[in-house]
Amino acid sequence: MVWNLFRRKRLKSPETDVRAANALGAESLPMQDTRAAIDELSQVVKNNPEAVEIYLALGSLYRSQGEIERAIQIRNSLIVRPGLDPKFKARAWFELGRDFRRGGFLDRAEDAFSKARELVGDNREIHLEMARLAAERSSFQDAADAYARLDQPLPRAHYLVRHAQECFRNGDEAHGTKALKQAVRAYPGSVEAWLETVVQAYRHGSASKVGSRLKQALEQVDPGIRFVLLEGLYQDVCKAEAMREREGSEGHDWASACSTKDVVEAVIPQLESLEPDVLLYYYGAELLLKNRDVDEAMRWFEKTLVLDPDFWLARLELFELSQAEQTLTKFFKQQLKFFMARAREVRRFYCGNCGLKRDTLFFICPRCRSWHSIKFRKDFSQ
Repeated sequence: MVWNLFRRKRLKSPETDVRAANALGAESLPMQDTRAAIDELSQVVKNNPEAVEIYLALGSLYRSQGEIERAIQIRNSLIVRPGLDPKFKARAWFELGRDFRRGGFLDRAEDAFSKARELVGDNREIHLEMARLAAERSSFQDAADAYARLDQPLPRAHYLVRHAQECFRNGDEAHGTKALKQAVRAYPGSVEAWLETVVQAYRHGSASKVGSRLKQALEQVDPGIRFVLLEGLYQDVCKAEAMREREGSEGHDWASACSTKDVVEAVIPQLESLEPDVLLYYYGAELLLKNRDVDEAMRWFEKTLVLDPDFWLARLELFELSQAEQTLTKFFKQQLKFFMARAREVRRFYCGNCGLKRDTLFFICPRCRSWHSIKFRKDFSQ
């Protein structure tokens, strides 16, 4: 079995960065016939105990089925085998580290990867596992540094943002701001980095910075995921309004945040300056609605339907806003309220790679581990 080395190469475009990050970060899903393969390989190993490569593959199949203890037993039996070729022993330590990581034994995983590195030196696969391990341990700065060594700017930027958020929560504004700037420099198309810069400006009450940073973000981020910027800002506006209603204008975490009116005045001109886009119009309408500018919000919802008549969320909003003009029976209103509530529970986001549906934003798919694959469900068929 040959140790698989990845070649270093210069990334030439944001699309290439995403593809490279996804290729490096993805983990294969379990095969449908894994149990049958395990049974067959077990028989082969019994008949040929020296078949080290098959033994390693068998352990990986056990791991894919969640049978971590059996996978670990296989690796350990190889590691203690007298006279085992160092390259196979290194691979056994490496796979043992992956077993431990899958089982949640992160300290043991780190030790196993270190043993593998002692045998084969610096290796791209080992560096990748160490990067993942740092991320799972919430050592975000270490994870960012590890991805920097791997020449992976997208994941590096992501974990710099996570580090910045941690700094902000701890009141360390200086280091948080520095980490955000590093994230944008590392990967200018990082939607999570730009989103954090926009919401930080919002939380500090600077509407002018909200507008200017959003303008920069919309220019840098892939058009297919620009909606993430507005979804994140909109969620912050909702949280701030809810907190203000409960606790008044002072004495809470959102006391310094911009007013909704100021946000609308900062954001709407930026959206109007861009080429027509269904989702940008939709979020513009939602912000206008938050500002209680119903007539203008309805006009923006209507603009979305001109671009995409099948965009169900805009139709839902317009339908609800027009109820006041309709004469409805009490029974009909009750039924309508029920169906409207259920419609709003539909998961709006999905992974364009594996199809996983979620009701919250994600930057890396929780299932297939692909980066920046989030999509907006514009119709029910997606």
